[in-house]
Amino acid sequence: MSIAFLAACQNLPYPSGSREASAPHAFARGAGQFVFRDWAGPPLPVWTYAPEEKPLADLPVVVVMHGVKRDGDRYRDEWIGIAREHDLIILAPTFSDADFPNAAGYNFGNIRDEETSAPVDERLWSFSAIDPLVAEAVNRMGGAQTSYVLFGHSAGAQFVHRYLYFKAESRADLFIVANAGWYTMPDFGTVFPYGLAESTRDTARLDCALQKNVVVLLGDKDIDEADPNLRRTPEAMMQGRHRLARGQSFFGAAQDQAAALGVAFGWRQLTVTGAHHSNALMASAAAALIHDRDASRQECYTEAGSCGCTREN
Repeated sequence: MSIAFLAACQNLPYPSGSREASAPHAFARGAGQFVFRDWAGPPLPVWTYAPEEKPLADLPVVVVMHGVKRDGDRYRDEWIGIAREHDLIILAPTFSDADFPNAAGYNFGNIRDEETSAPVDERLWSFSAIDPLVAEAVNRMGGAQTSYVLFGHSAGAQFVHRYLYFKAESRADLFIVANAGWYTMPDFGTVFPYGLAESTRDTARLDCALQKNVVVLLGDKDIDEADPNLRRTPEAMMQGRHRLARGQSFFGAAQDQAAALGVAFGWRQLTVTGAHHSNALMASAAAALIHDRDASRQECYTEAGSCGCTREN
């Protein structure tokens, strides 16, 4: 059994990185920011919030993925009141359009060069920043957290659901996919980014993704068919005429695929009444889910292309 597999099963503490990253308490209370450099890609500004008076060592860490405007600071700001109420630590990185251009650079994970379609070194994927970013934040605060929540809204939700496919070994223990505009379907008959064909992923990684603790979180009022940011390619329109319908299609396809592959399906679909295309409204619903995860925690692991999950009740 590999060391990586043991770490995933046992939820070992995050390893210390650079001297700066490993220094405890170098983490702002209230609203703050740091620059994450301890990975192969470009420096990332990370907008943070931590409760002012609570011990930080065991509070839930939530990574909040921004939308198409690349505004991690606004997304962090919209989470502050919720995080204060629910005792959450927020990390909201910003992936700039200059360093991660267009949907290919951010929403698709930067796995292929947009112009040449050549594979990008995995160390430079936007997906590859998340686990080490959390590790640095935990080390900065002198924390004991061994896992985190990954939340994304709109383009951020596109990032999160694709991250599931490409980072099966992630330490995240809850993935919240809120109001994505369209999806990479769990379908090897459709070419990436609308499906998984020619994406470098195999069935084993899809097996893992379908078993993980995922919530597809949809606003019942997110039904604007004329939204200028809503993709209208033929492939996207096949998923539905608006975001609510597309999210329902995505969840149904994942459920069917889990049954076809014979794996336990770990996902849920939840609808937020009265919510339109709003990060702030979806964040309020997500906060309750984050604390609920502690009552029924799922641990997933990956080794040599296989995976499994156990749930503690």
